[in-house]
Amino acid sequence: MGRRERKKAATRQAIADAALRLFLERGYDDVGIREIADAADVSTTTLFKHFPVKEALVFDEDAAQETLLLTAVRDRPRGRSIPAALREHALRHRMASADSDARFTAFADLVNTTPALRDYVQNMWLRHSSALARAIAEESGRPADDPACAALAHFALEAPRAAHGHDHPRQVVIRAFELLENGWDSLA
Repeated sequence: MGRRERKKAATRQAIADAALRLFLERGYDDVGIREIADAADVSTTTLFKHFPVKEALVFDEDAAQETLLLTAVRDRPRGRSIPAALREHALRHRMASADSDARFTAFADLVNTTPALRDYVQNMWLRHSSALARAIAEESGRPADDPACAALAHFALEAPRAAHGHDHPRQVVIRAFELLENGWDSLA
């Protein structure tokens, strides 16, 4: 990475860090764009060059998340099914747990208690649906437009949302992926 790219990346990270710090301190709705720009020592124009909407400030690793998702499918251990690999990804990268660090838990609470962020993160994951469906098709030797691959991608990305509000969200996700792995008859 050249000097210019490193500087852009550092600016982007400074903006994202300032935004998250302010959001965690005061709440998403109580922090303005100008405050974030000032905290990161950039103009609002610069902020919007890196983040087109306020919600994107919270999810600055969107592209990296898609890469992790696709890697979960493509680099899964020999013998592990695609649904099992996606279940492990969901549990590791999308579910806060009692043993996770406090910052991740605070981040998850911020997202889950802010309607605009809940909607944005859901849409973010669903934007990855097409790329995931293609990876599933490649890995399973199916045609790129196979509706079963698209359905598996969609439902795998949607499964963690089903866990919201449950006392045991990890168990809900595991159960959802059992359905994806084995079909409805396995639940009987």
